Order: sequence, then structure tokens, then C-alpha cells
Amino acid sequence: MLSKPKIKNQTNLYFSLRDTLNKKHPLFILAEKIDWDRFEKAFSQLYCQNNGRPAKPIRLMVGLLILKHLRNISDESVVEQWSENNYYQYFR
Repeated sequence: MLSKPKIKNQTNLYFSLRDTLNKKHPLFILAEKIDWDRFEKAFSQLYCQNNGRPAKPIRLMVGLLILKHLRNISDESVVEQWSENNYYQYFR
């Protein structure tokens, strides 16, 4: 009977976006420096937990707004680029 080859250095089966990105990329650095909890605390009181459709996460909305202004692009463009750019996805 054949045995399975041993896989060395396999520590986790789950994909981590953070581990695959260049930690020297400007958006990675900026995302690490922003105090995202501050936005959560400031804006959470504006969201209703039990009325209507669930809202998008605050960090996503703030992150997209920051990216929109940093890149000087439209709402549609930032959403399109977010779906294609790993650094945009990590930034949110």
C-alpha cells in the first residue's frame, strides 16, 4: 500500500490575506496605523440593530471613503477596485 507523502511546514489550512501581502506597501502600513475602533465607537450609535436591512460594517464604509479620497476616484470606481485589489480589501 502506498502512503501519503508528508507535508512539511503546513501550519494552517485557512487563507490569511494579511500573511500574503507586502507589509511595506503604503496601504498596508496605513491600515495598521488607523485606529479603527475609534470609528466603530463614533458611528455605531448611528446604526439601528433591529430595524431594516443590516448595514455594511463601519470599517468597510470608512475604509472605502478614505480610499476614495486618497485616490480621487468615484464611488463606483472605488467599489470596483476594491473587488479586484487585495490591498484595498485589506485596508477595509
